[in-house]
Amino acid sequence: MKRYFIKWIRDACKSAYQKGEACEICDSKENLEFHHYSTLSELVHAWEKKNKLRIDSDDRAIRYRQPFIEEHRQELFEETVTLCRDHHLQLHSIYGKNPRLITAKRQMRWVERQRVRHGMV
Repeated sequence: MKRYFIKWIRDACKSAYQKGEACEICDSKENLEFHHYSTLSELVHAWEKKNKLRIDSDDRAIRYRQPFIEEHRQELFEETVTLCRDHHLQLHSIYGKNPRLITAKRQMRWVERQRVRHGMV
């Protein structure tokens, strides 16, 4: 059911996401994807554990999504990057399909190094 709670959160946040018009690494305007440095499923798991919750129904998902969003505003809206599909896949090939929360800063540094490598800085 956790996946379902994530869908409720994404649906509530989508209109506020600030997807860029080009890849932050190579400036490509093709096949753009939005990446959260902090994986949403990992954030949800940690939040449920910290708050001793189990989100296992629509009612609970609706009840708890706004408190979750408010507490994780930075991770959901600010600690994000727009990447072309190739660079997004490359990032995930290094950090995994669902990168652990402790890798968020490393992912940011990786993107910065790639920007330098591609002459974007």
